[in-house]
Amino acid sequence: MMLIVGHSDIPYEPLYYIESVDEIAQTPSNAILWLGPYRETVELAKHCRKNGLRYGVMAQSLSDALLANALGATYILAQFPLAEAVQKAADTYLFDAKILVPIDEESEIESVAQAAIDGVIFQRAIRFDLD
Repeated sequence: MMLIVGHSDIPYEPLYYIESVDEIAQTPSNAILWLGPYRETVELAKHCRKNGLRYGVMAQSLSDALLANALGATYILAQFPLAEAVQKAADTYLFDAKILVPIDEESEIESVAQAAIDGVIFQRAIRFDLD
């Protein structure tokens, strides 16, 4: 089943953007955290893995994706065409993480599906306010 996160017609769990360990306490319990680019947030990713927290990151290379999966990421976001290479690695190495392509328009879902990528995520799925 293709994941479609953030579509207005489909219920979803938002991802809560955090920039520090202290901000995690301001998110709902069992929330999925959004850390941002993997290379800039690796220390937060390590903290999440150590504490069993679900999180997503943006991969800017195949190496980022491989490392994020090894650190227990729930979601690895990647733009086309990188997402295709990441998905191939995910299928080969049986990633636990799901590969998502960030999209703005519903019309983009079809091309992601044709590339056999795990899913898509709309910008609205990421909450930047912790209130």
